[in-house]
Amino acid sequence: MKFPETQNYSGFFAPSGVEAEVNYLPVLEGAIPPELDGAFYRVAPDPQLPPMGADDIWFNGDGMVTMFRFKQGGASMKQRWARTEKFELERQAGKALFGAYRNPLTDDPAVKGKVRGTANTNVVVHGGKLLALKEDSPPVLMDPLTLETIDPIYDFGGKLTSETFTAHPKIDPKTGEMLAIGYAAKGLLTRDVVFYTISPAGEITSEVWFEIPYYCMMHDFGFTDDYAVFHIIPSTSDWERLENRLPHFGFDKKRPIHVGILPRKGTAEDMKWFSAPNCFASHVMNAHNVGSKVHFDTPLAEGNMFPFFPDYDGGAFEPEKAASRVTRWTMDMLGNSDEIQMTRLTEMVGEFPRIDDRFAGQDYEHGYLLVQDMAQPVDLPGRSASGMLMNTLGHINVKTGESESWWVGPVSSLQEPAFIPRPGSTAEGDGYIVMIENRLAEMGSRLLLFDALDVAKGPIAVIGLPFRIRMGLHGNWYTAEQIGAAA
Repeated sequence: MKFPETQNYSGFFAPSGVEAEVNYLPVLEGAIPPELDGAFYRVAPDPQLPPMGADDIWFNGDGMVTMFRFKQGGASMKQRWARTEKFELERQAGKALFGAYRNPLTDDPAVKGKVRGTANTNVVVHGGKLLALKEDSPPVLMDPLTLETIDPIYDFGGKLTSETFTAHPKIDPKTGEMLAIGYAAKGLLTRDVVFYTISPAGEITSEVWFEIPYYCMMHDFGFTDDYAVFHIIPSTSDWERLENRLPHFGFDKKRPIHVGILPRKGTAEDMKWFSAPNCFASHVMNAHNVGSKVHFDTPLAEGNMFPFFPDYDGGAFEPEKAASRVTRWTMDMLGNSDEIQMTRLTEMVGEFPRIDDRFAGQDYEHGYLLVQDMAQPVDLPGRSASGMLMNTLGHINVKTGESESWWVGPVSSLQEPAFIPRPGSTAEGDGYIVMIENRLAEMGSRLLLFDALDVAKGPIAVIGLPFRIRMGLHGNWYTAEQIGAAA
């Protein structure tokens, strides 16, 4: 069967379908720091079969997990599909059975009631377990060394009470706990949300249920020492949209945004809500609180950033309003106002923000993101899932406002960065940035390493990859000890 010759299935976006184990990756330039001993995991949507319809949204593909293993100055890789319930049912049938993104009304009747998740958005290691994640379904449990799927519907020993689990869980570096949410937790389009605390060993120890003002894509959230912070942005939906076979989400320009702040040791009754005029924000760079004042840093755009989820009123996508800049939202839990104070932290236009994760939930200084530098020439199209041209790695100092950047060139684009701490160091930012370069001109890929405090000088190591790595979403670094490979 052939994949459709559409933008979502052709060129650099063509499905890869490569499962592989490569024991040696050449270092083309520079050198890998020999003290690095661990793995960079990332995941990409990579459909194993053509869609049921004439086309499909890019990130409705099956999750393909890649592990880049660093040791003694060398690198190797493994790549495997996450064997979700959807994946196995369709493999057995030899054809697609699940229809449009998050629309069960388009599914083959044979899979009614089955889990539709693709495990294609993020991959994390916690308590020695590798979890492949998609926010509309439970995690997929995989072996962190072999990438074999162990449990396609992992429920934390029966303690996962939600139908869904976030693609952006957070690790509190002070306690080692994982914090997570599930939205549409009682079923598709519901306003029910649950906030989980998960022990360092991977056991759910508490849950708090609450309702949000309207159903929306709660793709990410933030936390501080004292609070969990949830931003409600009107990428929303309803059954009429699904019945009419429209894209699941649409951006409603008429709705305000809201922020709910929950004390981490509190109940739903302790949550306080704040509001602001309509705008758009998705991923979270970081958050922290100083007493009762909560600071929440996120790339903020005036309008809809997702052309694949068009405006609710059917209006045309407006690229100039999709330009996002990291902005600090400040709210006072003891104040008399429900307003959100917003302060821009950089003029760089970009998304996919990352930090030194050892400072998550705390006051911090260094932030990294994929930047859209429209001043640079482009010889080939190379766009991310959002349509933004991610051609630059940016590094900002959120305290001083200073920034630096590195441009990848006119025929390449970049995937999300991740931070690697320098072994033995505890200073913020002392480490490396790892990311994939999309070599659009040659339909190939490379792995890049940067000094995290001097990204402007370019990669300190360029690692060759034997085949094209499909455009991905999120990934993270873990030490050999964390992945169970220390021996």
